[in-house]
Amino acid sequence: MTTHANPTPQAPRPSGKGLPLTLRTPAPDRDARAFLRMLNLATQIKPIESYSVSEIRELWRLTALALGNRPALDSVRQYEIEGPGGELSLRIYSPARSEEPRPAFLWIHGGGFMVGGLDTAESICRNVALAAGCITIAVSYRLAPEHDLNASREDCLAVLDWVIGHAQELGIDAERLAVGGDSAGGNLTAVIAQEARRRGIKLALQVLAYPATELVESFPSLAENADGYMVTQHMLGYIQRALADSAAHLDTSSPWLSPRRQTNLRGLAPALVISAGLDPIRDDGLDYAARLRQARVPVQLLHYPGQFHGFLNFDAINGAAVDAMQRIGAALVEAFEGRHSDATLEIADATHHANVAGETRAAALTFWNAADGWRDALLAQVSPWLARTTRWALLPYSASTRPLRRCLQRGAPLMALQTYPT
Repeated sequence: MTTHANPTPQAPRPSGKGLPLTLRTPAPDRDARAFLRMLNLATQIKPIESYSVSEIRELWRLTALALGNRPALDSVRQYEIEGPGGELSLRIYSPARSEEPRPAFLWIHGGGFMVGGLDTAESICRNVALAAGCITIAVSYRLAPEHDLNASREDCLAVLDWVIGHAQELGIDAERLAVGGDSAGGNLTAVIAQEARRRGIKLALQVLAYPATELVESFPSLAENADGYMVTQHMLGYIQRALADSAAHLDTSSPWLSPRRQTNLRGLAPALVISAGLDPIRDDGLDYAARLRQARVPVQLLHYPGQFHGFLNFDAINGAAVDAMQRIGAALVEAFEGRHSDATLEIADATHHANVAGETRAAALTFWNAADGWRDALLAQVSPWLARTTRWALLPYSASTRPLRRCLQRGAPLMALQTYPT
């Protein structure tokens, strides 16, 4: 989720070399379609406007836990550090033991600057830690509307400074650091990368997943994807109203808040940009990717034309999320070795035509996996012991149904087409 301080000014459609040939597919990828049907039905029953901010925060937290895979790691440690406005929580994920310092990746969660936290970053951080073989750190920050948008930036910079200052005791190689984030976290990542350049901190990579780099103008994709794809124009309006007071005294046209407006992007960290074709702020990320390339910053652009804003959080039910996190891991491995790609890949279902068998298969698998995830997430709220015991008791059921699940998973495979350089 993200926000535009004023949706009236219009930005032109992004232009520049290496932009996707297919901005959006006629229909979402098959597993995305199955999920969106369930989501849209739920929002018709109870629209987002009927929830309070605290209710939205808890709903998003549980949804991310329910629909994201959380693979086991060697260790997960939580730290409380002193931030500019009080205590900040960090969660540090280590994929394996090592006597040598390891590279590290700081992940900044999204949520429109007003929701999200360590739990909503769980799946992404665990999967990327395994895929990249690096230490991954989930970053928390003060949220709006209780705090203004300056607070989130100050907190993320404080975490970066703390990690560099404590690298030795954390087993981190401070010379191999990367930062990343999704949506509002992508905004914060872009700001951190610009500030790191100013401070002389060399980052190996900045990962910008459907980033909100522009808080003043809106792009054509806002109208194209206004309804039906998780983040809607109504939802963005709700967020805008919720943040109005906390942003009223700020200059949202400053690069500190809208990093797209930085006039000099030369010398920034190489970037991995992920965009989704059915995302209202799709053009925002594509425009920033084009600007980075124009400034001779290497950009690996992964465009998923059949996906929606926020899809990375749902790897338990979404094949594109699994694909994207593997590609993030591969890009980090390359970046930590000093190698960087400058290319555009367009990744989507091999087929987009609907047929009864395929739609039924996707719907059944999505519902099945989502039901299991929600069961575990809700039981864990009552008692973690109860959740573990239930999973253990259901092992015979899981084993007996595994062949059926494998059968259901035989859907349309993802195809990746490199469209730049050709």
